[in-house]
Amino acid sequence: MHYEQLASLGQQLRVDAVRAADAAGSGHPTSSMSAADIAAVLLSHHLRFDFDHPEHPGNDRFVLSKGHASPLLYAMYKAAGAVDDDELLTFRKLGSRLEGHPTPRLPWVDVATGSLGQGLPVGVGIALAGKRLDEIPYRVYVLSGDSEMAEGSVWEAVEHAAYNHLDNLTLIVDVNRLGQRGPTRHEHDLDAYARRLHAFGWHTIEVDGHDVEAVDRAFAEARSTIRQPTAILAATRKGRGVAAVEDREGFHGKPVKDAEAAIAELGGPRSLHVEVQRPPEASGRKTARNGAPELPRFDIGDTVATRTAYGHALEALGSARGDVVALDAEVSDSTRTEFFAKAHPERYFECYIAEQQLVAAAVGLQTRGYVPYASTFAAFLTRAYDFVRMAAVSRAGINLVGSHAGVAIGQDGPSQMGLEDLAMFRSVHGSTVLHPCDANQTAKLVAAMADLEGVRYLRTSRGDMPVLYGPDEPFPVGGSKVLRSHGDDDKATIVAAGVTVHEALKAADLLAEYGIPVRVIDLYSVKPVDTETLNDAAGATGCLLTVEDHHPEGGLGDAVADAFSDGRPAPRMARLAVRNMPASATPEEQLHEAGIDAEAIAAAVRLLVERVIAP
Repeated sequence: MHYEQLASLGQQLRVDAVRAADAAGSGHPTSSMSAADIAAVLLSHHLRFDFDHPEHPGNDRFVLSKGHASPLLYAMYKAAGAVDDDELLTFRKLGSRLEGHPTPRLPWVDVATGSLGQGLPVGVGIALAGKRLDEIPYRVYVLSGDSEMAEGSVWEAVEHAAYNHLDNLTLIVDVNRLGQRGPTRHEHDLDAYARRLHAFGWHTIEVDGHDVEAVDRAFAEARSTIRQPTAILAATRKGRGVAAVEDREGFHGKPVKDAEAAIAELGGPRSLHVEVQRPPEASGRKTARNGAPELPRFDIGDTVATRTAYGHALEALGSARGDVVALDAEVSDSTRTEFFAKAHPERYFECYIAEQQLVAAAVGLQTRGYVPYASTFAAFLTRAYDFVRMAAVSRAGINLVGSHAGVAIGQDGPSQMGLEDLAMFRSVHGSTVLHPCDANQTAKLVAAMADLEGVRYLRTSRGDMPVLYGPDEPFPVGGSKVLRSHGDDDKATIVAAGVTVHEALKAADLLAEYGIPVRVIDLYSVKPVDTETLNDAAGATGCLLTVEDHHPEGGLGDAVADAFSDGRPAPRMARLAVRNMPASATPEEQLHEAGIDAEAIAAAVRLLVERVIAP
């Protein structure tokens, strides 16, 4: 298109954004209008994308980080012929693919956006896939708002992109001066953004975002820049083209009041169609599978930390599957991801101490068909929880592994103890939560995770623990293992996972000395939970005691209680969990102080049994 036509396309995108928001009675048309000229240039001159084949390996990727400007994205799709006008006007209505903020319900959307500060970190993950794995010259474009440049996650991504020389990544910042409640921190001071980005090693270009010729040159310059990511800083005006709202406060997130007059002021509806450039031919990634992984095998009675078993299993999985990648947050010697890094360095990504970027990169990599395993301390994944939540909204398939969980890590103290992680991941829509207690169980679950859907979380432990199971024992997700049972003579059931399984077995031995036979269940699958086995145990014993190295809220105890929430008679239940605020101590002292060691378990069972079957 010539520049006059590009300007006209920009007006068309504005008109359609106004129309869509007006039909919905809600939305963010003014935030869409500021970036319309940028979008027109990108769509017409620079984006290479086959809308009929969104899975084409050579397609450029476009991430709308300012997801509230979704009317602009949908107007772009209409201009490209991907959606028609009737569908455009279903915006925000029940059953429509055109949601208030974009999600992968649309085949051209890689990830859900709307929680600001996430588009660029995810874009970094996509760009890493293109640069290091796919080795295909597609480009990644991220359109960001100026308000979200205040997010710390943006600067994690900025540094990571520069460090990795991601010259296939272009960030476009729509500097429209106004946020939700008023002016942004730097308003129209483009140089304030440029100084910061340049300091991190980015190539920056400052333009008038409504000058389509200048914007076109900026995109061309970005394409020609080598070994540096590029940021196009575009000065724009919110609500551009409609005097009643242009550059005025108080109109964020609201349809234009007089849509008909606004549309007329913008020159009326148009029907320009863009023939988006097709991507060059590109072969798909080569991810050969060499059969089932040769998982490590551990002998019963050996003592092995589950984090160590995880590292060896991940290494083996990487040898069997070329689509498996690993990421870590500068603790690979502790999480044991280092085993994968040494065996498969080309598929290992060091994210340094930037947990938001860690999870975001995993989300970006999975959009390109890879199976990521991202690891750090369980406690530090809390920092990235919003990225985990949005990964679920994105229908992303990622594996997250949290090590050094619970008070059992010992002397490091409470800042390092993941005591909230099970609750955090159980609450994620469609998630899987696994908590193995021995090395062979861990290895089997690591392999099983690769073929699951959604967000998968594996909790590993720091200390060595006895191997309880043989290497050929199966561990289906959603299952459990009954480690002790005396049949109808069982007086109570102890339900545990991870380190507390070993304490429960010791407690069972202590209770046997008192003539109290108990059943011990290793509930390694915390979500989904083995309802059938729990109900059988409840029916047989009438008493359940849950024991977890976790806070009482949202963890193993709640998972067990939920198994009896369908209206059937519930057994008598008691819970042992970490209710104190730990301090530095040995692992054994920590378990004792928290009241979750064998001695505490045995005492709790005796009290529970006495109350239920008192003579």
